[in-house]
Amino acid sequence: MTNTIARIKKTGKNFEIIVKLDDALKFKKGETASVEAESDRIFTDSKKGLAASDSDLQSAFGTTDTQTIIQKIIKEGEVQLTQEHRDAEQEKKFKQVVDFLVSNGVDPQTGNPHTAERIKSALAQAHVNIKNVPLEIQIKDIVTAISKIIPIKIETKKVKITIPAIHTGKVYGLVNQYKESERWLDDGSLEVVVSVPAGLIMDFYDKLNNTTHGSALTEEIKQGED
Repeated sequence: MTNTIARIKKTGKNFEIIVKLDDALKFKKGETASVEAESDRIFTDSKKGLAASDSDLQSAFGTTDTQTIIQKIIKEGEVQLTQEHRDAEQEKKFKQVVDFLVSNGVDPQTGNPHTAERIKSALAQAHVNIKNVPLEIQIKDIVTAISKIIPIKIETKKVKITIPAIHTGKVYGLVNQYKESERWLDDGSLEVVVSVPAGLIMDFYDKLNNTTHGSALTEEIKQGED
């Protein structure tokens, strides 16, 4: 397993630890409850082997407990990513985009799906930059780009949602990326019509329900309905 450096700057000084990359990332994302460094030393410069003094640790972290400091460095600081890791993440995101477009995209002229090879070719020809962000944030821009190369339409679900006033601020960012129209009601609630890619609709509902604690009212609008 690949080792890397996690670091943070506090009180004007650098503090570094050596950790396993995968373990550190899982802990930073909250997927594991604990993490271990490769040694019990906190460094000011790990490459030179320069260890931080207890007084510097106390001043920066309010403690000299190594395990507490290790967790703070990973959670609050930067975990250096290797080029190998970045390449693997990029390949995973690229495959996710291709799989989504194959499953949800059709040629509007024929109604037939596109093959993976055709999608990959269109992405390359359109010079699409696939970012390491959630698919729903970038899929609209990706489709716009490759539609200049191949005719493609994403199957969508149209839904009318009524959001109670107390939750509109928290949920607006979610619905805004899919919004077709909106109407603010007299009681402060929001009625919005969204068009969500069919392959993302269940995830959209999950996020909507979690954010509004299940209080949003939804009604799917069938094709041809207003």
